[in-house]
Amino acid sequence: MTPSPADALLIIDVQNDFLPGGALAVPDGDAILPVIRQLTYLPFGLIITSQDWHPAQHVSFKTATPAGPWPPHCVAGTHGAALAADLTLPADTLAVFKGTQTDQDSYSAFGGADAQDVSLAALLQRHGINRIFLCGLALDYCVQASALDTCKAGLETVVLTDACRGIAHDLTPALTALHTAGVILCTSQDLAPDIRD
Repeated sequence: MTPSPADALLIIDVQNDFLPGGALAVPDGDAILPVIRQLTYLPFGLIITSQDWHPAQHVSFKTATPAGPWPPHCVAGTHGAALAADLTLPADTLAVFKGTQTDQDSYSAFGGADAQDVSLAALLQRHGINRIFLCGLALDYCVQASALDTCKAGLETVVLTDACRGIAHDLTPALTALHTAGVILCTSQDLAPDIRD
């Protein structure tokens, strides 16, 4: 499987607050950084990052509402919301931001938009993307939701499992749900055998 100009690499939420030491750290989350860096050298037509970009009183925060499931994390403009410093990306990488409204949350990158309020779906269409390779954090939340929405959008969907980490100790349910939905599960070495994690 070789990436082409009609393919996009979607890097999900590789932000400081989801890395070790962050407010909502994904176990072993930093282990994917070298793999993702190597993926960015492959001939994708488009590379996009998604980022949680929350207001300080976001509905998902335990401190904002009793039903909020998470501690405050990825507050817009903070160090925690920034992409990992070790994630070196090409200059033409695009970014979409999600969870930007106080009263709405979105695990899926398809709920996000760029700084000009262009949705991820519109960006993909504008660039003629037919297939999306997903990686990032967390496999069982935002990567899974984004992959399922990619399938619903009618795009071929590939999750690079060695370039993801999850919250749950057992990721079998998430991987099964993805496979059942038609997502292709593979590793970075299926794209480029010289990539080492």
